[in-house]
This record gives sequence, C-alpha cells and structure tokens, in this order.
Amino acid sequence: MSLTRRQLLLSGAAGLALAGCRAAAVLERRHRAVERLLPGVPTTDGAGVRLTRLIGHGALRHLDPFVMLDRFHSDDPSAYLRGFPDHPHRGFETVTVMLDGRMRHRDTRGGGGVVQGGGAQWMTAGRGIIHSEMPEQQGGLMSGYQLWINLPAAEKLCPAGYEEVAPERIGAASLGAGGSLRVVAGDWDGLRGPLQPRATRPLLAHLSLEDDRELHCDVAEGHNMFVHVSEGVLELGPAGNPVRVEAGSLAILSDGNRLRLRAPERRTQLLVAAARPLREPIVQRGPFVMNTEAEIRQAIDDYQRGVLDRG
Repeated sequence: MSLTRRQLLLSGAAGLALAGCRAAAVLERRHRAVERLLPGVPTTDGAGVRLTRLIGHGALRHLDPFVMLDRFHSDDPSAYLRGFPDHPHRGFETVTVMLDGRMRHRDTRGGGGVVQGGGAQWMTAGRGIIHSEMPEQQGGLMSGYQLWINLPAAEKLCPAGYEEVAPERIGAASLGAGGSLRVVAGDWDGLRGPLQPRATRPLLAHLSLEDDRELHCDVAEGHNMFVHVSEGVLELGPAGNPVRVEAGSLAILSDGNRLRLRAPERRTQLLVAAARPLREPIVQRGPFVMNTEAEIRQAIDDYQRGVLDRG
C-alpha cells in the first residue's frame, strides 16, 4: 500500500486534514508535547551483542505497556555476530523492526524464519516460549529495534505465537524528497500496518524525513507515546512551543490527540510508538514479565523443570 506525502500532510492554509485526518470542527486538536528527553544506556545482551537500551533501565524502568526498547546498529560483526542463542520468555510480546541486515528466528513451538531489512517480526510469548535470534550475515550493517510490549493479566498465559512480516507487507507511503513512512502496527491517518489488532492497540511506525515540511497525525488520546530519533534532528510538539530532539534521544510525550513533527535540518530518522496502558502491576525478572512475585517464581520453576513452553 502506498500513499504520497500530500495525502499525509495537513494543509496549514486551508486548515484541512488529508488522508483520513478529521476537520477541526469535528476534533479539538490537543498536540502532544515533549515531557522528558532521555539518552539511551549502552549495554550488552544475548551472547554479548552491543546495543543501546532506551526503555528498561534505571531512569525509565517501564512506560506502560512498553517494558523494554533496545536499539541495535553496527557494521562491526563483533558487535552482533554472536546473536541471541536460546532463551526463554513469558508474559509479554516482542516486536523486532529490522531496518538493515537479516536475523533468523527459531523457537520451540515450531515458529521460525528470517526477518529482513525493511521487515518485522511479532512474537507473543504468552505462557512461554524458548527461542533464538541469530544474525543471517557475516558482515555489513545490522540495524533495527526490539520492543517488548506487556500483555494484560488475562492474556499472560495465552498460547505462544509468531508472525513474520516481509518488507512488502509493511504499510508504506512516500513523504517526498526521498522520505518514507512505514507502519508496522496500528494506523497512521489511514495507512494501516499489517499487525492488527492487539490488546494494547499499538501504533508502531518508522519514518525517514528528507525535507523540513511539517508532518501531522491524529493519535489515540490516553495512550502512552514515545519517539526515538536515530539520525538527524527532530522538532517535536506544538508549533508555538516545539522541542528540539537530537539523534540518540528518546522523547516521552504528553497526552493529546495530535502529533506534529518536523525535521529542521532535513535528513532525519525516527521510530514512533504509542499504546494503551494496561495499568496493572508489572513484576519483571529478566525474560519473564508477570503481575506478581508468585507468578515470577512459577515461571522460573517451569523453566527449570522444562515445562515453560508446554500447556
């Protein structure tokens, strides 16, 4: 699916919203503003993969329902080649947005495949799964994100599942001057991602901006939202009071129903995510995310007894 930037931009002169945006008379626009700017924390995970943790560290333990966000980006094979050998999960979902490179997934429930640059994968750990994520390359750039999204208490022990999304299935739109919008999940003013629906009703999109025109989008009020800028500089927030977000920063946004962004220095890349908060207790021990300490102890016991992924 492909749209042009004209269908996604708000016409300032006419005050009309294009490509599914609603008119001001129907919707009172409350632009989201930047509440916090946080740097990522360099760390290693798996078998020594070097990455940057953006959610899931001391300054930002969680952003309900987001449990963790990692950014990986390197053309040094020693930073990623050992990958993530077999490891368990329970109680949440993982989504990998692959920008460059190839990663092979295998799990104990029979799921498997290769997520390619421009594609994505969505795994529901549910009751439990043991899987591996290993690079399918010996060199070159490996770049992308992995996001952990919590499951509601009623779905913590649901059956595990895995969905691989080829690049051509991603909702795509041209943003002019070589820019692009790619929607993995949710809806960006009428452009829908292939991963629908989920309990937390997530929006997940990656944007590459190559000019400094404004971009607007209606977003769900009440959902927690963040933007990560991986390259360039982003102007984010209401036109009268925008905040400059530098590359490497994670911006936590206030509530509202409208998103405004602009790349004042042009070439800029960013990840946008929003989702409905669950407002339930979060108890996490490494790869297990549950609601109580007793459930965590049960997950550890099930894993040690070899029955985590059974049932």
